[in-house]
Amino acid sequence: MDEREIQNKRRENEEKSTAERARILGLPYLDTRAFEENVPLTMGLLEVQEMHKNFILPLHKGGADEHYQFMVTSQTPRTLIQKMRQEYADEGEKVDFFLISNSAYRVFMLRYDPPKEIHYDDIKIAGEGDSKTIASVSRTLAQVSTEKIFDFLIDQADKLAASDIHIENLRGEIRIRMRVDGMLHPVANIDKDRYRIFMGELSSRANVSTASNKPQSGHMQKEVVRGGATHTLNIRVETIPTMYGQDAVLRLFNFDESLLNLDLLGLSYEERVAIDEVVSHPRGLVLMVGPTGSGKSTTLYSMLNALNTSERKIITLEDPIEYGITGISQIPINTNAGGSFAEGLRSVLRLDPDVVMVGEIRDADTAKTAIQASITGHLVLSSFHANSTAAAFARMIDLIGVNPIFASSIRLIVAQRLVRKLSDSRKARRATEAEAKYIREVLKDVDLKLLKGIRVAKPRGEAETKLDRAVEKEMLDFDFNNIVLYDPVQTKADPFGYSGRMVLMEQMVVDEDIAKYIRGDVADINTAAIEETARKNGMLTLEQKGVIAALKGETTLEEVARVI
Repeated sequence: MDEREIQNKRRENEEKSTAERARILGLPYLDTRAFEENVPLTMGLLEVQEMHKNFILPLHKGGADEHYQFMVTSQTPRTLIQKMRQEYADEGEKVDFFLISNSAYRVFMLRYDPPKEIHYDDIKIAGEGDSKTIASVSRTLAQVSTEKIFDFLIDQADKLAASDIHIENLRGEIRIRMRVDGMLHPVANIDKDRYRIFMGELSSRANVSTASNKPQSGHMQKEVVRGGATHTLNIRVETIPTMYGQDAVLRLFNFDESLLNLDLLGLSYEERVAIDEVVSHPRGLVLMVGPTGSGKSTTLYSMLNALNTSERKIITLEDPIEYGITGISQIPINTNAGGSFAEGLRSVLRLDPDVVMVGEIRDADTAKTAIQASITGHLVLSSFHANSTAAAFARMIDLIGVNPIFASSIRLIVAQRLVRKLSDSRKARRATEAEAKYIREVLKDVDLKLLKGIRVAKPRGEAETKLDRAVEKEMLDFDFNNIVLYDPVQTKADPFGYSGRMVLMEQMVVDEDIAKYIRGDVADINTAAIEETARKNGMLTLEQKGVIAALKGETTLEEVARVI
């Protein structure tokens, strides 16, 4: 029996009880189910406060030989009914009273006195040491009604473009933090009672137990209406028992297929050419490396979307599925329950796919199976745990060993990070001696053509003007002695001086010189040697990409150091 049938059965039992109660009280019984939602309301007979106080409702406005009619419940004072009968009789009018069920009364009252929509203050992210904002948001959360607090918090996180909500148990209270633009910010502190409400809602929606003493994973979706448009949030839930209770992290994925587009990743021309080469000749193995939250999934899905045509069969193996994409067969692999990427990959290869995405290569079995698939005409995309492209390549050799057969399979390795972008309120300044020394060291082997057009300061000793006007419009050669950097400026619109994030991408194209390592032609196989070879062939490291972005005013050296 579904929920609606249960409710209908309960209402039927209540109406039968009300009919029996009417017989005892000597009042006519009225079943309102057929008209309670749409009958015109009778206005002007009773005040709303009186309806609430005495559980009485107007039904028909009499006069001209018609009876006045009212609906009452078993909670309506009998003395009120007697008093009204007498008052209408004294005025020469006739009045009738009908007994209705409590459910019927509530339906009518929602029409006479609909609940007022409450608008709570939007959540604001507190800055360093800003206890006033945390206290203010905490008060707001304390005012949000029980049934709305869960949805309110998720809606506010989405509004702030937060990627995670962290619910953490402290000794006497619960701390809520949100990760915005990669940084974790304190939001509010709530009491234990509100926490239990939140976790109870999370338990029912994401299918996790609030009593478990083991880590759990769950998943849920929520429709969010923003600016008249609706989008779907995919929410990954992770819980873990701690000293004071069960902590939870909600990872929010704003699912919109149109956003999974290579054109929206902000790639440079060279970066896009390398990826387009893979997409245009789909074969071999492509690895994405980087920590959690570095945008690996978005880049992989964007590549899949570019490959997603009616001529190709695309299958993914994921743990869990983060985005559902039309036209792609996506298979969940529950590794916690004994599922295996390697076993799943062997199975799907029998379905003759053109492109396969493996959520993550974690062991030698999966690595060898993925490479075997990539040398037999398939394009295999996967993520891999490593800090850089060279480290990933060296670790892959550790997993699969030196093997000439595999040398032609690995085509591209991409290491990725996300750094916060400076907002337009940024402030230009001259680099310090220490900063200039660091920049010279990082960029010493970089083709200076890549730095042409980056703003430089006026040479020292000349008349100082604002750095914003220091450079003429024409493209100037980069000058390591007069470097301009940018600092964030906090404004009301951008309280942290940053707005959004950008991709830093290190791409190692596996050419002949790199392939020598996996073939065993080079005796010394280590991360430093592989990176040095790739850099000689034109690869820019993550650190170099970050420093160049800082020189362009897109981010800061501090942000690059924090992320890389």
